[in-house]
Amino acid sequence: MARDIVYFDLETQRTANDVGGWQNKHQMGMSIGCTYSSKTGQYHIYTENTVQDLITQLRRADLVIGFNHISFDYGVLMGYYAFDLKEELQSLDLMADIETKVGHRLKLESLASATLGAGKTADGLEAIRWWQQGKLAEIAEYCCYDVKVTKCIHEYGAEHGHVKYLDRNQREQTVVVNWTTT
Repeated sequence: MARDIVYFDLETQRTANDVGGWQNKHQMGMSIGCTYSSKTGQYHIYTENTVQDLITQLRRADLVIGFNHISFDYGVLMGYYAFDLKEELQSLDLMADIETKVGHRLKLESLASATLGAGKTADGLEAIRWWQQGKLAEIAEYCCYDVKVTKCIHEYGAEHGHVKYLDRNQREQTVVVNWTTT
C-alpha cells in the first residue's frame, strides 16, 4: 500500500499580539487549513468547523510535511486537540530542517523564488485581514498555494538533494537536504 504523505498549512484568525504573545498560539484560532495527500492526489480545505477532520487526516498520515508547522501550526491546533501533535505525528518540517543547516530561519518566499522561480501570493497578516472581512475563499486559495509551494520545494529537494534560497543580500545560495521519503 502506498504511503500517505500529507502536506499541510493553516492560517489563523488572530495574530500573536491579539492573544498576548507567541506562547498562546493555541488561542489564535484556525481560519482555514489545507492539506494535499500523496495517496489520494487531492487537496482538502478545512474550516474551523471541520478542524477535527483535519486533525484526523494528519493523525492517519504516514508523514506530515510543512513549513514551520511543528512549532506554529501544531501549536495553533492545540486549541482544538488535547494531545501533543509534535509527539504523536511523524513530521518533516522543511523550515526547521534547513535552519539546522544554515543557522537561521528562512522564509518560504526565499526558498520558493530561488528554487522554483515563483514566490508566494500573499502573507499571513493579509490572510488575517481576509478573515476579518469574511473572505474565506481568498484564504483557502492562499493556503492551498502555500501547500503546493511546500510540496514542490520538498519534491525538488528530494529529487536533487538540495534546494536554493536567497540570502539576506538577495544572493542565491544552495543548501544540501536529505528529504527522501521512501
